Amino acid sequence: MKIMLCIIIGYLLGCLSPAAYLSRVKQTNLRENGTGNLGATNTMLVMGKGFGIMVALIDIAKAFVAVKVGALLAPATACAGILAGFAAIVGHIFPFYMHFKGGKGLATFGGLLLGVDAKLFVFLLVVAIIAMLVVNYSVAAPMSAAVLFPILYHRTHTDPYSMMIAVAVSALIIVVHLSNITRAREGNEMKIRDYLTGRGGKHAE
Repeated sequence: MKIMLCIIIGYLLGCLSPAAYLSRVKQTNLRENGTGNLGATNTMLVMGKGFGIMVALIDIAKAFVAVKVGALLAPATACAGILAGFAAIVGHIFPFYMHFKGGKGLATFGGLLLGVDAKLFVFLLVVAIIAMLVVNYSVAAPMSAAVLFPILYHRTHTDPYSMMIAVAVSALIIVVHLSNITRAREGNEMKIRDYLTGRGGKHAE
């Protein structure tokens, strides 16, 4: 029952969508503008960096809280925290009240990382930033972090169930971002250096 409660709480936290709320308040339909996703990147592209950062921080926080609540509810179960965080990512990507169409879960993935291993979060964040700058496409961030996460997580977390969840988390992040690779090949993905220097360019989360 405690594990089920962890999953439910995590999922419901993940379903909270600051991007959808801002979309209504600002009367700007994020579904019909920018990338069409309810995530921090599209909010930043459509509404500006300030709103994008705010959405990112909330999306990070909801997964972080899910991890900590899961660990508190079932302290004897090693995988409870990461399972609740995974449920938050699922809730963010597939919110039940928005026809199961939300964001792509990158910031929420970051919240899970921060919750389960803060040092790993910082390391993967640095790697993701470097990867984006080198490759010049935003998709390099989720892909690099998702590939490295279960490998590095296994070094300090040997519980087999936690490892399986870590692999599932990475697999989900990779799958939902596969379309970004296609857009990058077509030249339609966000070019990071152009965006940072204000030269514009085509954007896609």
